[in-house]
Amino acid sequence: MSDSVMTSTREVLKAQLLIDGSDVDADSRATYIVRNPANGTIVAEVADAGEVDVALAVQIARETFESGSWRRLPPPQRGEILVGVAAAIEANEAELAHLESICSGKPISDCRAEVRGAARYFRFYGSAVNHLTGQTIPVNASGLDFTLREPIGVCALIMPWNGPIAIAAKKAAPALAAGNSVILKPAPATPLTALRLARICEDAGVPAGVMSVLTGSTRELGQQLVSHVDVEKISFTGSTATGVDILTRAAAGIKRVSLELGGKSANVVFADAPLAAVAKSAIGGVFANSGQDCCSRSRMIVQRSVIEQFVELLAENASNVRQGDPLDPTMTLGSLISSDQRDRVLGFLERSRADGAEIVCGGNVISAIGLEAGNAIAPTIVTGASPESEIATEEVFGPVATILPFDDEEEAIALANGTKYGLSGSLWTRDIGRALRVAREIRTGLLSINSDSSSYIQAPFGGYRRSGLGKEQGLDGLWDYTEIKNIYVSDQ
Repeated sequence: MSDSVMTSTREVLKAQLLIDGSDVDADSRATYIVRNPANGTIVAEVADAGEVDVALAVQIARETFESGSWRRLPPPQRGEILVGVAAAIEANEAELAHLESICSGKPISDCRAEVRGAARYFRFYGSAVNHLTGQTIPVNASGLDFTLREPIGVCALIMPWNGPIAIAAKKAAPALAAGNSVILKPAPATPLTALRLARICEDAGVPAGVMSVLTGSTRELGQQLVSHVDVEKISFTGSTATGVDILTRAAAGIKRVSLELGGKSANVVFADAPLAAVAKSAIGGVFANSGQDCCSRSRMIVQRSVIEQFVELLAENASNVRQGDPLDPTMTLGSLISSDQRDRVLGFLERSRADGAEIVCGGNVISAIGLEAGNAIAPTIVTGASPESEIATEEVFGPVATILPFDDEEEAIALANGTKYGLSGSLWTRDIGRALRVAREIRTGLLSINSDSSSYIQAPFGGYRRSGLGKEQGLDGLWDYTEIKNIYVSDQ
């Protein structure tokens, strides 16, 4: 895909695969269409990769890894190149954010923030590679025992559509820092920034063949990558059901697997919390990206004595959200990713209403300039649902907050743990003792106290239970792309 085509805003973009440093058609010459989910216009005609393309990309990645052109480069030099990638991402912020917005339906301001986040991942891991150290270990023998951290090999990085460039960077930066070869497989709906990111990496000095991109319209593409004998590590972000399928397919090859899966995160609000501040924060914590966020704090658990006041405050804030054309920088919310996702969200709401729940506000499709495709849903608040109901326990992946009452700490903890997930969450109280007691008992990989922010590049990210395996971000994210080799040297 040429830079001139990538920067066009009037024509339908043409996107090829990126293999061994070259833009190539799929072997079958098949393509598929990407549409803007907000207004329905055609954005791009994209190469639709198949099994032959997977075989070629993996072969090139394996050969490049074995040649050592990247993995044998001293880690500080790899780090310098990744820092250069960060600078190039920042220099291309406007273009990358535009591509992200027209494919995902996300507000352009959010997309700009995520592009800046992608740059921070490359800058962080460009520096973190200097900590790619081993240990010397005292053993019951004369000589020296020490460890090395070595790259795993060919890594398949499978991204979702809800945070395409940020999650691509979250995976690619540590994988490259560790010396691996990588194949990016973006979601069918959001392929353009992955292709642009890979080209930026090559322009900054990552050797051709170290980073390839396979775009495609079907689940089979990802399954073929996971099953390929020469793919040794899979990192996937997406649904729990797909994560189960990946684990099953990876088992035959004893492949290394990292999974960042679904969530139904709790937002526990005690009566002593600053309710106005919590309700304001919840607009981002629950409804950002139209709720299409695995960390969305959509299971709001509020102490009964203040629940009516809190619902009123949250509804007032929700009614003031600006929702419209994603390319308008004043908009807070844009569109869901597709009509299928819209229908899924509306189905949840319809079934919850039939079960006796009340839709306090929202729940309707938004009509506005820039949202002509009809895939945008207003921020929605649901009360009166059973704690065991579908809408209270399953991931809706839409702008829906389900509010449940509790009376005491024990009940709050039970409700917070009352799903199969354990990814993220928030806890609001002025009582530090209570905060520590409750935080220790909530089974989740990330938890913020008196905040809706718990994910930071410097800190490990990953869930409990059916929310995933392994850790991303921080130094843990770097270690996850390495093997530890132990060496003993006798002095005899």
